Amino acid sequence: MLIKRLFETRPGDTGLPGPQRRLAMLVLILGTLMAVLDGGIVNIALPTLARELDVSESRAVWITNIYQLVSASTLLAFAALSRLVGRHRLYIGGLGVFTLASLACALSRSFEWLVVSRMVQGIGAAAMLSIGPSMYRVIFPPRLLGSAIGLGALVVAFGIAFGPSLGGAILYLASWPWLFAINVPIGIAALALALRALPRETPEAGRFDWPGALLSMVMVSGFVFALDRLGRDHASSAALLPLAASLGCLVLFVWRQRRAMSPLVPLVIFREPRFSVAAVISMLAFIAQGAAFVGLPILFQSVMGLSPIAAAVLFTPWPLALMLTGPFAGRLADRFNPTLISSLGLAIFLLGMLTLAMLGEAALPGDIAWRVALCGVGYGIFQAPNNREMIGSVALEYSANASGVLASVRTFGQALGTAMVGMMLALPFGSLSLALWLGCGFVVVALVLSLWRVPLARRSRAA
Repeated sequence: MLIKRLFETRPGDTGLPGPQRRLAMLVLILGTLMAVLDGGIVNIALPTLARELDVSESRAVWITNIYQLVSASTLLAFAALSRLVGRHRLYIGGLGVFTLASLACALSRSFEWLVVSRMVQGIGAAAMLSIGPSMYRVIFPPRLLGSAIGLGALVVAFGIAFGPSLGGAILYLASWPWLFAINVPIGIAALALALRALPRETPEAGRFDWPGALLSMVMVSGFVFALDRLGRDHASSAALLPLAASLGCLVLFVWRQRRAMSPLVPLVIFREPRFSVAAVISMLAFIAQGAAFVGLPILFQSVMGLSPIAAAVLFTPWPLALMLTGPFAGRLADRFNPTLISSLGLAIFLLGMLTLAMLGEAALPGDIAWRVALCGVGYGIFQAPNNREMIGSVALEYSANASGVLASVRTFGQALGTAMVGMMLALPFGSLSLALWLGCGFVVVALVLSLWRVPLARRSRAA
């Protein structure tokens, strides 16, 4: 019923007609799923890649890191570029680059060539992810925006959660190049559909903010690199230089955006309290989720002594619960105040995180599973309404920029959560339990902010 409702056309609907809407949504799902899956599908294959490419495992990690680093550092730039070239052109270009780079990855026979190919693949992924959510506003009418964004959030959650499992299945059935080759036929099919179904837009007049783009790239990549180093060694001095460069570029970036004729990120969007608060809440929630996604597998295997397969099974209730609740939460956000629904989700998510933080080392599988599922239910109820509030609260001409900010705060949040777990494990007094308690603290702050904004959204809906 939910999927059918997304493609029904009513009198007065804006966006695309039902049949074309279905094809355009399929393009977005395929592109987003490939881009998100490739962020984690390689992780399980790193020992195999290190052995077959004759490099150390510490070097092999860069096969994953370079993809994430390039994607994170170019999201804002691509979101701004989409306004000058048209979102459909940028998405099709990103999909084409990603597909060709996937083929190059599959044909790689050296570590260096694979890393370069992954870098190009990350560029294509960023072009798609930076504007994917904003395209829902030109594909769907406002009455269906929350449901569409909920389905998009479901695709992202599925890709994040099931990437390692899919990678393991491919390695079991075939050799490592198929981790990348599987994208080629899917990418070609998605390109054919995109050329037919994506809505055309007239590019805006203006100039691309190259100084702002370079500053944002150094700002984001330096910050992510510093977090990676801190997560590996909390006392590492190697993190100081990129962290300082990142903070310096942040100051220069804000200065540049205030004075540029065509800024990379129009700061006017942050004057809308609903957008700014939703962005902060999203980052706080992703920090907690990132900490749980990294900390729980370690807890299950290193502390409880479970096998990798058993740990994966225990973690499965989270994405399954999210997949069940996310689309329905998005539908409710179209009918009711989305801030109330997302606040309810945060409260449930907080309850789940608290129960996980209090988990004993001798807990039974059933006792673990319901706590993990509770987190998935809460996050599923929270994410789609919050994304709808964020994307829907800015003017349509700024929706691509809002989409880039949404993708960026997700990346920042996950990186911060991962680094937090690493630092807690490296500190003499640290522990996984402490990392989960800190995650709970971030959710508390997010919940307080979410409740505070409820009157803002109520007044906006009334107007």
